[in-house]
Amino acid sequence: MSLWLSGIGVSRGIAIGRVQRMHGGDLDIPEYTLAESELEREIARFREAQQRAKQQLRKIREQIPHGTPGEIAAFIDTHLLMLDDRSMTEAVVALIREHRCNAEAALRRQRDALMAVFEQMDDPYLRTRRDDVEHVATRVLRILLKQEKEAPAMPGASAEPTVMVADDVTPADIILMPQQGVVAFIAEYGGPLSHSAILARSLGIPAVVGLHNARRLLREDEWVVVDGDRGHALADPDERALQFFCDKQQRQRDTRRALDRLKDRPTVSRDGVRIRLLANIELPEDAQQAAESGAEGVGLYRTEFLYMNRQGLPDEEEQYAAYARVIGSVQGPITIRTLDLGADKQVDSGRSQSPTPNNPALGLRAIRLCLKEPELFRVQVRALLRASAHGNVKLMLPMISSVQEFRQARRLIDDARAELLRENKKIGEDVEVGAMIEVPAAAISAPLLARHARFFSIGTNDLIQYTLAIDRVDDEVNYLYDPLHPAVLQLIRLTIQAGEQAGIPVAMCGEMAGDPRYTRLLLGLGLTEFSMHPAGLLEVKNAILQSDVGDLRRRVTQLLQSTDGRHWRETVEALTSIA
Repeated sequence: MSLWLSGIGVSRGIAIGRVQRMHGGDLDIPEYTLAESELEREIARFREAQQRAKQQLRKIREQIPHGTPGEIAAFIDTHLLMLDDRSMTEAVVALIREHRCNAEAALRRQRDALMAVFEQMDDPYLRTRRDDVEHVATRVLRILLKQEKEAPAMPGASAEPTVMVADDVTPADIILMPQQGVVAFIAEYGGPLSHSAILARSLGIPAVVGLHNARRLLREDEWVVVDGDRGHALADPDERALQFFCDKQQRQRDTRRALDRLKDRPTVSRDGVRIRLLANIELPEDAQQAAESGAEGVGLYRTEFLYMNRQGLPDEEEQYAAYARVIGSVQGPITIRTLDLGADKQVDSGRSQSPTPNNPALGLRAIRLCLKEPELFRVQVRALLRASAHGNVKLMLPMISSVQEFRQARRLIDDARAELLRENKKIGEDVEVGAMIEVPAAAISAPLLARHARFFSIGTNDLIQYTLAIDRVDDEVNYLYDPLHPAVLQLIRLTIQAGEQAGIPVAMCGEMAGDPRYTRLLLGLGLTEFSMHPAGLLEVKNAILQSDVGDLRRRVTQLLQSTDGRHWRETVEALTSIA
């Protein structure tokens, strides 16, 4: 009998294969006290496990096929760096010595402490970095416990496609999937912003996560359909269902082949409206993939990674070198978001003894933190302004909620510019400063903000969760995360209208911008600049090329004026349906 399961689709596409369960789950970690004479031997055992973990990751890195985008190897490099980080090495050794405990117990304590820091973070994207901590620590723990996770065997010439079903899937697991005949994966945990989800999208591997009890419900070797578009899995499909998904799978293959021919085609709608498509990037290597996908520039470059997994703050020279490298690798303009960390992440201030806020998402974070600690902000801004001499750079201020905040930040930027000019430092001639619209207060006051900002960029990830008062990475409430909620659409439209009236560009850099289901709706709301992960760019471009923007704007205007719930649902469904 067929079994229909629902989770969260994090990588689009249809895949059909036989279930291969990865046995894992929670580790049974012992804790015991050591004699003083046993401590050095235990520390040596821990370091040997670390070295073995690094060897495993290096071997995986070597198996990455030639021609794979550079960002793929960067995921493994991230885990290798974490294995060398003091917080995962010396801190564990110190715990072994201080508590005279075994290596597994010490590593578990440090893992839990680090994960708690990331769990408290306000930015949903940064919060999911906890997964990397867990993946790295778990790899070492399994070695210590002699319970290394079994990997799917390399397929033979006639092997059937398989679907990996696991409690969690690491980037290292995903990188090897194409070579192991794994066509999709299902995970009991995880979210859409995790490294694993991002990597699956980059490699085009359909995936569903958050499907609790999947390993218990799915039988080894039975056929399963994974629908990454809808977040569903269908086990033991009957002949009719199997044919339906096979047909859908073939249509998607045909579409992907057709999309490749759009790379060099201008992004112009059927009625002649020019749309700009930009990329969100994290690493210099991402810029190459962005250019290959036809992106006209970068709409979001995150800077937080320079501040994380380290004891002290990066100084101006380190930041300048990092930013200059990224800017030099980008073709076209690049919009750089200033520091978006919260009080829960102690970067280096006298507040290290301060209590963790009950709700850091609503606390001292992003621009609020930078304004409270202007020296932190000043160092970054000086580095960014110096790096702006190497390209067309815009600065974007996160979590702006009032004109006063924006003007205060702008004064600090102007002061830094004046300092650099007095020091005869080279800087870009006209570095535009804009605001991220991710707080409802900013969207509602957008007409006032537009008098001061040179551009807007809508961050839908935060705007949606703040508007609907839900945490999108919390399994208990993420079903309420709805990009199509009338309030969300009204706030997006209000922001775009404010930009139009003030004559400033408005972009969108949240997940919504890269989802082709929402492209026509966003065009109808008036959006003309989309920024997204490079992997989604061609699908969005295809939707734009087939759209009549004038007609869509008329339909969406009528929709926003409607008070008929049934009419609203029918119109939204029509606008967001894709083949």
